[in-house]
Amino acid sequence: MSRPIGDITRGTTNPNRLRRVDRWMLHAVCGTIRACDDPVVVDLGYGASPVTTLEMYQRFEKHVRSDIEVVGIEIDPARVSEAQSVAQPGLTFVYGGFEVPLPDGRTPIAIRAFNVLRQYEESQVRDSWQKMASRLAPNGFLIEGTCDEIGRRSTWVSVRSGHSVPETFTMSVHVGSLELPSDIAPRLPKALIHRNVPGERIYDFLQAFDRAWNSHSALIPFGARQRWVATIETLVAQGIPVADSKTRWRLGEITVPWDVVAPTSYLD
Repeated sequence: MSRPIGDITRGTTNPNRLRRVDRWMLHAVCGTIRACDDPVVVDLGYGASPVTTLEMYQRFEKHVRSDIEVVGIEIDPARVSEAQSVAQPGLTFVYGGFEVPLPDGRTPIAIRAFNVLRQYEESQVRDSWQKMASRLAPNGFLIEGTCDEIGRRSTWVSVRSGHSVPETFTMSVHVGSLELPSDIAPRLPKALIHRNVPGERIYDFLQAFDRAWNSHSALIPFGARQRWVATIETLVAQGIPVADSKTRWRLGEITVPWDVVAPTSYLD
């Protein structure tokens, strides 16, 4: 057995922690999964408990395709062994890392890698994206990001098959617990978490977000969700190219093109 690419990380997780990214994938990626010939989805680095992989399988099997196959991949053999207790038809667990090992030359249509790269060095991120994205089926998606311990604040990037630079950046938050949109800063993806400083685009984006949020303080009596939607409408009016519509925004989501927040070093 060859040594997989990567390192064992802390592996902490909680039930329902990844509900926000799963919900977004059901919106943004399900059409690609439905249309593909081999509906295999990978959960890379699921951690000490396979609970979020099981939840992913249950959501996708119900809402996307009944023949979906979800493969949980872990670099810790003990975690793979323990996960076999919840394995079932359509849900399997294997030993591996960023090389995304699947039998018979199969390639996944989507990879979810959450709370993994935040434990690596920033210098390792782009190469890891490229490795994972190179394993995707054509038109596939890599969704890489991070969240807090109970899943109330999440961010992620979406990388297309064969690329090493994301297409989009998404924030998804429980708006009722926010003081400012920039409260998300400790949960930015590894590629951005150290870039929230003057002169970087993510800093400018979060500062603009905070200003717009504060400008709608009069909406506080009407609820945080209404204030969040009005804030995004202000960003759009300022020329920031926000994806989707109010339907998604009301969920506490905002998705923008990667170049809105990309580190300056990625734009050279």
